[in-house]
Amino acid sequence: MEYWYLIIASLISFVGMLFHGIAGHLKYIGAINDSNLEPLTKSLSLVSWHVFTIFLFVGSAVLLYVAYNPAITLALYPVIVVNLLGALLFIFLGLGSHKALLKMPGAYLMGFTAFFAYMGMS
Repeated sequence: MEYWYLIIASLISFVGMLFHGIAGHLKYIGAINDSNLEPLTKSLSLVSWHVFTIFLFVGSAVLLYVAYNPAITLALYPVIVVNLLGALLFIFLGLGSHKALLKMPGAYLMGFTAFFAYMGMS
């Protein structure tokens, strides 16, 4: 197992969590709260936004834990798969009618996290 690849993947996810949870919250949720959406829609948007922030934190923690405890390498599989699928979702939707997604860091963040986590398994 390659320790540094897992540390890099963990850092990518952690920095993504900070950026998403702080800067993203201020920009995105501010725009949502200023919109004419229904209160329930605004609340659900806030929850779904921060569920992804929590996902980034948990992924970072798992990657860091496995880097220091290689006996539980099996825990990397869900982190890799969910990040790979998330990156593909951004790409496929971005290539379709949601082109703005390709300009956002989600595909790159999740793709590089999956890549470095995978490299850390070898």
